[in-house]
Amino acid sequence: MVSKIGINGYGTIGKRVADAIKLQDDMELVGVTKNTPNFEAKLAEKKNYDLYSSTKKRYDKFVEKGYKVEGTLDDLIDKVDLIVDCTPAGIGKRNKKKYEENDVKAIFQGGESHELTDFSFNSSINYEKALGRDYIRVVSCNTTALCRTISRLKNNFQIGKIRATMIRRGGDPDQDDRGPLNAIKPKLEVPSHHGPDVQSVDSEIDIETTAVKVPTTIMHMHSLNVEVSKDITKEKIVSTLRKDPRILLIEKDTGIDSTSKLVELARDEGRKRYDIWEIPIWVKSIEVTEGGIYLFQAVHQESDVVPENIDGIRAMLELENSRGKSKQKTNETLGIGELL
Repeated sequence: MVSKIGINGYGTIGKRVADAIKLQDDMELVGVTKNTPNFEAKLAEKKNYDLYSSTKKRYDKFVEKGYKVEGTLDDLIDKVDLIVDCTPAGIGKRNKKKYEENDVKAIFQGGESHELTDFSFNSSINYEKALGRDYIRVVSCNTTALCRTISRLKNNFQIGKIRATMIRRGGDPDQDDRGPLNAIKPKLEVPSHHGPDVQSVDSEIDIETTAVKVPTTIMHMHSLNVEVSKDITKEKIVSTLRKDPRILLIEKDTGIDSTSKLVELARDEGRKRYDIWEIPIWVKSIEVTEGGIYLFQAVHQESDVVPENIDGIRAMLELENSRGKSKQKTNETLGIGELL
């Protein structure tokens, strides 16, 4: 069965999810919406993605600019089984009523609140609970990364309290109005929202987080401390993490010791937009002490949620009831686990 999928919001996340859908044999990309006739709309047109405007008023603007527009969001909704809403934070909340009125399923992104859907999704944790649901929220890039690593440890070891610091990029590469420009800016609300967001996916995870913003655009970094039982060794941890294709272990002899070198690796390997769907963890940073596990992991904020959206589509439309089979298919089609 091939399901018909629409993308509402062809921006940073939407364009990546659209490309990923095109690689799947159980999904069909019906079209994408744009709010503004900019370069991304032109790229969608060049890829032969059917283009829709967000509203009737915006439709006229696209026509004025010479775009071939198939209709508005309302028209796209009529043609699909599910909408992946990739609009800016807060707009998804307004869109949900429209989806409900038209009896179409929808996936929202991490910028929306958990309360919007009452179900926050990570395929490593609660895939089966998403089966057949009408609405889910794929958690943010930082939360996705934390969920992947922590769930892997939790499923294989006896872990306790987790303390994590988010070292966050100031903005995405195209967000030239974001900052800080020349400062390190702490999130003064402690703990930060990232811990509760992880717990919205798995309430049994005991985690507290803090966050700072730094002047970079390419990736986030996390510093994790995880309490563990005394019989755990570094070798066991590395062996466990290595079995997950969505975790990328960086060995010392690679010479990769920064986020910029990770980006260079992705470029050299031919990754489109230098996307890194995996969560890179430096093996050298993994240490086991009386205080637990310590490690550093990086997060490519523009792309790590993409496979979660694909798995979310499969779960909601019950295209695949097995978490493992869905993840494997997504991994293979995107080339996840093939970076090093």
